[in-house]
Amino acid sequence: MASVTELRLALPVDPPTYDGVVLRGFDERDVDMVMNLATDPYLPQIGSLSGNADADQAREFIARQWGRLAQGAGFSFCVADARTGDALGTAGLWLAGLAEGRATIGYSVAPRSRGRGVAGRALTALTAFAWTIPDLHRIEAYIEPWNIASLSTAEIGGFRREGLLRSHQSIGGRRVDMLLYAAVRADRPDSS
Repeated sequence: MASVTELRLALPVDPPTYDGVVLRGFDERDVDMVMNLATDPYLPQIGSLSGNADADQAREFIARQWGRLAQGAGFSFCVADARTGDALGTAGLWLAGLAEGRATIGYSVAPRSRGRGVAGRALTALTAFAWTIPDLHRIEAYIEPWNIASLSTAEIGGFRREGLLRSHQSIGGRRVDMLLYAAVRADRPDSS
């Protein structure tokens, strides 16, 4: 099984797309979307984005996303409108468990772009892209039980609920439960 360092990660030549969204690399045109994303009080607690980020902090966040690819941590995509290229959110595929055939995913949509099914379409594109990695057999998502929108997104994206992980991690200085959702290559109709 290939390790992450053996993969020589690079963004795909043909960006993943699904139903009007495209997953592409971040660039300068995404600063405004990142600033809007930073207005969500929850997101700074679970990632590297500063709350109410200014333009410079948004650019630093974008630079960190490029660094994740260079470091071999995985793929960090800007979710964009496939027609206009306008940034809508983020989606990531993290490969720390690839040697065991596993990866984790994450997604977020800027507040101004919510309520339009963006996250579900982005997750569908991300999952299809993930299955192009031959040694990947399982993709996991960890979601707080109160996050109904994210739970729905996982199910739209073909993930199944597997269980509750009590006191799984610290978010915002407190221990929280997480629901484990997963997609497994063997469950795909075209898997062999």
